[in-house]
Amino acid sequence: MATVTGWAEKTFGDAAGPLADIIPASLIRAHARARNGHEGVQTQTLEAYGHGLYAAQYEELEVGLAPLPAAQPVRLQGRTLIVLGDHVIYPLRYAKKDVPVTAARLRRATGFRADLIRRHGPEPRQQAFDLGLDELDEQAPHPDLAQLSGDAKLVLVAYACSMAQGVMRIEWGSAELRREDRYLIWHHHEPLHLPPR
Repeated sequence: MATVTGWAEKTFGDAAGPLADIIPASLIRAHARARNGHEGVQTQTLEAYGHGLYAAQYEELEVGLAPLPAAQPVRLQGRTLIVLGDHVIYPLRYAKKDVPVTAARLRRATGFRADLIRRHGPEPRQQAFDLGLDELDEQAPHPDLAQLSGDAKLVLVAYACSMAQGVMRIEWGSAELRREDRYLIWHHHEPLHLPPR
């Protein structure tokens, strides 16, 4: 069983050790499935790999995490996520090369993923300036988020992965989303160790 930190124990209790083993193994299986799918369709582009990895990451995490005590599946945007206690575990491939998780950035500042991070991630460290104007561009949150308790906290599982190199790096923690440039501002992050290849 993987060694866990104080943050992981505080966040997940007795499930921290199993999670630290299950999450990397699940993402490695998701990568293998996506690579096999790409090889099966033999396309010149990496579309099959990218779409396959996106779907497989949720499925493999569900299979790996569902047997844990207190694990509750929840369907959000057509995918099953696992909630442990009051923590939602959400995978995010942030890079196709081995770069630090501090480089993680979303493609869009709106939509389900951005809403999930804003509503269930940590409180922003720097509050936005109040210019006395109503938030004209503030949209209603994604309707699927109503399925989560208002107290649910988001744990991001951010990983770097490519078809050629596989899963290169995994970190977990909590981050806020900076709207202006879509970067994740990590309040806490730490590595999850990959098993030897």
